[in-house]
Amino acid sequence: MVLEIADIAVLPGTDEEFAAAVREGIRYVSDTPGFRNARLTKGIETPGRFVLLIEWDSVEAHTVGFRESENFGRWRGHIGPFLDGEPRVEHFDEVTLPGPAAP
Repeated sequence: MVLEIADIAVLPGTDEEFAAAVREGIRYVSDTPGFRNARLTKGIETPGRFVLLIEWDSVEAHTVGFRESENFGRWRGHIGPFLDGEPRVEHFDEVTLPGPAAP
């Protein structure tokens, strides 16, 4: 599993409209083979900042399967009008941590 983290700034005063656009447009992302799950978080101190977390089977599921598909354009059509600059997108692998200590 690969975690895509997109750090997104939206235009002032458009945070609610952006969240609604993500709710509606996420179907274009979730239709992609290799998509697992998505979650949107909103900044508390900075309400115009969002972090979109998407789990993929692989980096290629995102960078090739989604980004090179027609659905990428549809997705950007939904969220694009609210963006304040390009999102910062990176991919992460999980690092295994030990479980809780036995009592």
